[in-house]
Amino acid sequence: MAYMAERSIDVSAVDLGGLFGDFDCNIKQVEKELSVSVSCRDSILKILGGEEETETAKRAILSMIESLERGDGLTEQSITYTIMMSKTGKTEALKEVGNDCVCITSRGKPIKSKTLGQKEYLRAMNENTVVFGIGPAGTGKTYLAVAKAVTAFRKKEVSRIIITRPAVEAGEKLGFLPGDLQMKVDPYLRPLHDALFEMIGTESYNNYVEKGLIEVAPLAYMRGRTLDNSYIILDEAQNTTPEQMKMFLTRIGFGSKAIITGDITQIDLPDGKRSGLKEAIKILSDVEDLAFCYFSHQDVVRHPLVQKIIQAYEKYDAKRQKNDRGGMNDKHHSK
Repeated sequence: MAYMAERSIDVSAVDLGGLFGDFDCNIKQVEKELSVSVSCRDSILKILGGEEETETAKRAILSMIESLERGDGLTEQSITYTIMMSKTGKTEALKEVGNDCVCITSRGKPIKSKTLGQKEYLRAMNENTVVFGIGPAGTGKTYLAVAKAVTAFRKKEVSRIIITRPAVEAGEKLGFLPGDLQMKVDPYLRPLHDALFEMIGTESYNNYVEKGLIEVAPLAYMRGRTLDNSYIILDEAQNTTPEQMKMFLTRIGFGSKAIITGDITQIDLPDGKRSGLKEAIKILSDVEDLAFCYFSHQDVVRHPLVQKIIQAYEKYDAKRQKNDRGGMNDKHHSK
């Protein structure tokens, strides 16, 4: 391989074990994703490769070092994100990510933003009464909203937490599940229960539920209620109808905050049914004290492969829509 450029970093004051990772996995990831070669000798780290690639790798590694100095560990996902931001010259903005502890879980783990999209989402939740978090699975939309709700509840900024979602799946066959209505909808609400278990512990969660201070229920249970002094989260909002979305938004009472999360590419409503989330984007875009935050595949905080899967589907959908429009134009011209 013919190298065209070289970059150097003084790592004499750096935790090289943390930077390189087990069996050099962190540096190997940088080498693989940017097609560079990285070596370290006499406290000088050298990067060899193409002009643009070595500069990007240097920015990424410097950002990784800053992350270690802040006390944040390096993961495969965080390194991938750092490299993506380095390619677009946004590493300076990364300094703001992770310095905002939202909540401490029942096991003492701090919950922080991991991407710029998450950082903006948290800012929007601090500054607005109603926030829409829209984007693909794995971007932390619901998880961060639950974390903010738990923090507000602990600080007594609200007197209860209410989390809801429409009991809709492809085909919605609730009637075939055993048990009463609550047992039928519990599988749909399980991800929300799990997030609350992690943040406040199972015993505290069950205690708050018994007292009515935490409620996890299907959207149908919200009808006819006025929700004061509450932190309200509507999850999987893409599966609401316009009527359900309007019903939910008009439940908000004094001293309350509402977070609506959803993915408009994963609508499970029956054919012919309009999505309440898609209509809300059109109707409410100019309303004050209400914000829309959009996430992309770059904000996915699950396994890096999930990012690639989402990108592949986005490309496929874009190509299919282009072909559909082309087919419609062909039909128009043939008439």
